[in-house]
Amino acid sequence: MSIRWDKRNKCWRYEFDRYIQGNRHRSSKCLPRGWSQAEADAFDRTESARLYAIAAGIRDDDPLIETAVALYLGDKTGLKSFKTAAEHLAAIFPAYAGRRMSALPDVSRDINSKRAREDGKGVLSDATIKQRLALLKAACRWAWKRHQLTKHDPTQQMALPSVRNERHDYRGRREMLQACRACTNWQAQVAIRVAFYTGMRLGELLRVRPDGGVLLLEDTKNGDRRAVPIHPKIAHLARFLPLPGPKITIQRAWERARDKVGLYGVRFHDLRHWAASEMVNAGVDLYAVASVLGHRDIRTTKRYSHLSTDTLAAAVGKIGRRA
Repeated sequence: MSIRWDKRNKCWRYEFDRYIQGNRHRSSKCLPRGWSQAEADAFDRTESARLYAIAAGIRDDDPLIETAVALYLGDKTGLKSFKTAAEHLAAIFPAYAGRRMSALPDVSRDINSKRAREDGKGVLSDATIKQRLALLKAACRWAWKRHQLTKHDPTQQMALPSVRNERHDYRGRREMLQACRACTNWQAQVAIRVAFYTGMRLGELLRVRPDGGVLLLEDTKNGDRRAVPIHPKIAHLARFLPLPGPKITIQRAWERARDKVGLYGVRFHDLRHWAASEMVNAGVDLYAVASVLGHRDIRTTKRYSHLSTDTLAAAVGKIGRRA
């Protein structure tokens, strides 16, 4: 049996220890926390078969996609987004279960065509479909590059849907204040104002700490340290940060206040987009906006580029002018 319960790490541990053709081959790996014994046993079967084949000089040139996914999840437990990644890959498991790497283009088309949500409420967005396919692609590429599961990149023919993620529905300070005044939870009131004047996510407001004249985040979504100057209009609120939470209480309070003032369907996260639009419309360049929002890739910030038409027009108008 290659699977045992690791009491110290509180997870299942996979151990491979075999003599094959006179040589000893060993491997040990902690499996993701939360995996059931059935999931661990499934990993045992696929991983043991793979390691045995490699040791014996036998290669499956068209392995199962689920083998690649199991390897990826087994190696990437340290990812901050691991839980979300595992949930997305589990959601599309029926599409790739029992199918080979060579079928990846067909699998991606199947996933792209089936838009019904798992809970039966509406359809999945292009962004969600793209995220799931991107994770599947990452898993298969990882198995190819890190574990040499295939001779060539199996994802070359995969097609991901294009996503137009420019933000077109913006509100401003007036709507923010309306929602804030309609809110009855003090933490939510603080969160609404600070999010609008910093562009921070709700989860970040539970971790941020004031440090002089800035709000400091040691650990962010992209792994970088981020410091956002404290706007004068929220300087008096810095003493309440980080918010004690819980996050769901603040979220529900926002939703009630939002609906009271007719902002139906607007998410708390949209306050981050409102902050970006305020900066862009005030003439702040996209690189500065990216720094405030914590975007590592400027392409993420370019979703707001349509707002800067006037700024660009002013820049173009300076061409040819005498200094």
